[in-house]
Amino acid sequence: MAAGEMSDRYLQISADEIKALEREYLFPTYQRYDLCLSHGDGAYLFDLEGRRYLDFLAGIAVNSLGYNHPRISRVLREQGERLIHSSNLLYHPYQGQLAKRLATMSGMARAFFTNSGTEAMEAAMKIARAQARKLGHENKSRFLCIKNSFHGRTFGALSLTSQEKYQAPFRPLLADVETITELTLTALEQAFDDRVCALVLEPIQGEAGVRPVPGEFLLAARRLCDRHAALLILDEIQTGFARTGRPFAFQHYHVQPDLLTIAKAIAGGFPLGAVLGSESVAGSLKPGEHGTTFGGGPLACRLGLEVLDIIEEEGLAEKAAELGDYLIGSLRGLQSRHPSILDVRGLGLMVGAELGSIAPEVVKRLLKQGVIANAAHQSVLRLLPPLTISRSQIDEFIGALDRVLKEMNL
Repeated sequence: MAAGEMSDRYLQISADEIKALEREYLFPTYQRYDLCLSHGDGAYLFDLEGRRYLDFLAGIAVNSLGYNHPRISRVLREQGERLIHSSNLLYHPYQGQLAKRLATMSGMARAFFTNSGTEAMEAAMKIARAQARKLGHENKSRFLCIKNSFHGRTFGALSLTSQEKYQAPFRPLLADVETITELTLTALEQAFDDRVCALVLEPIQGEAGVRPVPGEFLLAARRLCDRHAALLILDEIQTGFARTGRPFAFQHYHVQPDLLTIAKAIAGGFPLGAVLGSESVAGSLKPGEHGTTFGGGPLACRLGLEVLDIIEEEGLAEKAAELGDYLIGSLRGLQSRHPSILDVRGLGLMVGAELGSIAPEVVKRLLKQGVIANAAHQSVLRLLPPLTISRSQIDEFIGALDRVLKEMNL
């Protein structure tokens, strides 16, 4: 039993009761796994009956330090007793310090803190429009995105999320958005004109099935944005904070964005996001033109600073690169025995195994084996383990996947 559970009367409930309450009182927006959680420790989660699960999803790239990290728990206790929230009308010690750390590690100049990645993308879109008008380009309002992108679910971010299943129920969306349907330099160049205010890209498309955008495409994107006075917005909400073996994935390609959206792993599981901007866009927003009630609060920012300290002191970027190679190599070893693994790709500890239509069933069977993963794009086993994962835990996952594929005669 996890520490503190004895005093939590809300844990005195069965899995069946939890599911019944959600069916009655929640909007049915999630396809839940058949798993009711109690607590976590390291790379493992535990259900209400005490069964242990190896988490190879890390809360969808959020819990990069695993669960119940002692330093994160300490900050939660200490700052929780000191100051959890303060209005953004007031100063507190941590927001400026975290902004400086993020600027230093990314090569950017400014930060605006949000509660989520979607909010960071909304802020980035407003900055892009504001910057165009600041420069006197009143008709410069078009956004470009690429096929199978995922940037969030609010109306602005959803307009850039060019996947039919996400957009269809909510149209009409923003009109001034064009999707580049082929990742070719010709298609990219043809999409640009002087009405484009920004091009939005994920360096690695996570929801699309861990698909890296070609380096030459990113380099061309930078050149074309410069030529047309447009902003390059890189979405590193899933790829940031050492996930790919560097602080940010764009640093593998030597392409510097104008705006960078981040969230997920920034605060060890506590809600926090940000948009980072270059010095050239620093004056695009004036006081009152954008804001948030909760973004950048003292507890969130204090946790963000601790996460950055841990990543640096424990060498987690280097570890992600090393263990990512080990995971990819182990999966390719399985591929030689299981032809159902059609492809293995990724960078650092962001890895996808292409399985085709069997991916959702493999995820279900892995859960029965005590492993949590997920099927991205309904065809790819997406693996986002904590950066604190060990080789032996990777071996544990590989063994479970091997057993599942043998069960399915694949």
